[in-house]
Amino acid sequence: MAEPLKHFFDAHVVRGIAESLRGAYPRLDVRRFVADGTRGLGELELMARGAHLAEVMRRHLPEDFATAADVIERSLGPEQAGTEGAGMAPFRFLPHVVFVGTYGLDDFEAAMRVQHALTQRFTAEWCIRPFLERHRERTLARLRVWARDPNVHVRRLVSEGTRPRLPWAPRLRDFQRDPAPVLALLELLKDDGERYVQRSVANNLNDIAKDHPEVAVATCRRWLDEAPPGRRWIVKHALRSLVKAGHPGALAVLGFGGEPSVAIEQVQLPTTHVRIGGELRLSFELVSTARKAQDLAVDFAVHFVKKRGERRPKVFKLKALQLAPRERARLEAKVSFANLTTRTHYPGAHRVDAIVNGTTYLLGEFRVRG
Repeated sequence: MAEPLKHFFDAHVVRGIAESLRGAYPRLDVRRFVADGTRGLGELELMARGAHLAEVMRRHLPEDFATAADVIERSLGPEQAGTEGAGMAPFRFLPHVVFVGTYGLDDFEAAMRVQHALTQRFTAEWCIRPFLERHRERTLARLRVWARDPNVHVRRLVSEGTRPRLPWAPRLRDFQRDPAPVLALLELLKDDGERYVQRSVANNLNDIAKDHPEVAVATCRRWLDEAPPGRRWIVKHALRSLVKAGHPGALAVLGFGGEPSVAIEQVQLPTTHVRIGGELRLSFELVSTARKAQDLAVDFAVHFVKKRGERRPKVFKLKALQLAPRERARLEAKVSFANLTTRTHYPGAHRVDAIVNGTTYLLGEFRVRG
């Protein structure tokens, strides 16, 4: 099992942060910084470690935020060369972004300057959010400028930092209620040539779809109607949650509109049971009963037994395909029943469905045993 991410922030990393800061601020006492930074660190979770080290930075850097921000910027080292393959190294800047988001709200320009530099090494998506709440219009105006920045990490910050439901940060409730300001930024990025930015745009629109599905569908429909071919990947990724939920408008935008004319045959499920820690293997044949070719989006849902005995479905992507009249396709899938930090499995009768263009077809039930 992989070691928890929080363990990355150990004494070695704390010392590295202290030494890089001292390179820009010779008065910093590395020994005291490390002693303060490691005190109680092992008892904290990931974000709490970032907050703890940010507070240590506040005590050891100049009191004036603009001066401290200048020290931080000069301590950062080279920009991240690409968008993939950096491993854990960028996480050493988590305390830096927490510092800016916590202590920089009263010095907008200094904070924006250091965030622009930080996001090119790690990501400023966490620390930009307090500024969107405290200085909404000024921050949106700055993000409109950054949407045209030559650096891919800065452009990605524009979409990633404004995600209403960014998983590891507090939600932006105002943008959940009214996503119009965010959509205006996504319009500036929808034709960005970097997949790194495209993925962020799609994830942002997927967030919006959870609160305003019709707005997301209408936006995606318009983006496709305007014809640039590069947008289809963004649209497909942005509508993934709505497609899983069988939203008719989302399915129609992607060409899977209308109730399918299909039959499910030759279903194969475990004949006895699946053990916790094992895996489910299933297969079935999808047969077209239509008089013309059909474009079909096929998913499947496993209704997992929860702790209190109720069942709750989780949808898995399977395949998009076209079937001619009377054509059939064999589809196969497997699902792990290993316990994870994000999912615990429980014994009992589980159900599995096929979902074709949003229409549900029961495949059968199977039992899970400990």
